[in-house]
Amino acid sequence: MSEGQAASTEGAGQEGRNLLLRIAAALVMAPFAIAMAYFGGWLWICLVTAAAIGLYVEWLTVIGERRLPLVLSGVLVLLAVGWVEIEHFDVASVSTLVVLGVAVAAIFSRERRGWAVAGIAYALTAAIASSVVRRDPIFGFVALMFVLLVVWATDIGGYFAGRLIGGPKLWPRVSPKKTWAGAIGGFAASLGVAVGFAVCGFGKAVSLLLLGAVLSVAAQLGDLFESAVKRRFGVKDSSHLIPGHGGLMDRLDGFVAAIALAALFGFLRGGADGAGHGLMVW
Repeated sequence: MSEGQAASTEGAGQEGRNLLLRIAAALVMAPFAIAMAYFGGWLWICLVTAAAIGLYVEWLTVIGERRLPLVLSGVLVLLAVGWVEIEHFDVASVSTLVVLGVAVAAIFSRERRGWAVAGIAYALTAAIASSVVRRDPIFGFVALMFVLLVVWATDIGGYFAGRLIGGPKLWPRVSPKKTWAGAIGGFAASLGVAVGFAVCGFGKAVSLLLLGAVLSVAAQLGDLFESAVKRRFGVKDSSHLIPGHGGLMDRLDGFVAAIALAALFGFLRGGADGAGHGLMVW
């Protein structure tokens, strides 16, 4: 066997092991996330607050700004947001904390102030949007599951379509492995999720297809955004926290973008206090 063949075989074996790790990690994380989403309340908020803190710390690691005052101040703001969400979601209080978070990031960062501010905004968006979508007492769980399944389907469909079909790269300067085939495959898989929800009676098919399509595109753009940030600072993975996946930023990049868009849509339709029906009424 030539050296090239040996390297190719070794690369294929490594890719196979990574895929098994990805599947094993997903089989643990997905049921846990679904269970927390189902119970909602303080359990879900604690989970998304912890995830948001992880996103913030990883973001600071990627940009090289892990100064202790910056880390601690951001973590305290995220914990305060989680506490407000558990006790009583109040738009004024949350807005005040968002402004405070941006201010402390600007004060305690040094060379990369804009990136530090973007990091706390990114983490706060993830925490607040995840809470807003789940708050509706009737449709919150269904809405959250719709977003999660669209994001997961986009990711899975994109992965396998990209590997099986290949072809032209989507944006090689930012994400060398992503292809147009993968993007289209993920998009198609998200439409399958929308059809499934329509069949189950959770909304009109056309409206759900449109929503699924928009969220799928948002998830893919979120993935590319996270890749662009890492590329900007010469980082491959945000961390090695999740076997086969990398870090929380690597795993939640598409979800953050999709849940933010879903929260905005739900807020416009039903409000953040759960009084309206939000995302899933058509």
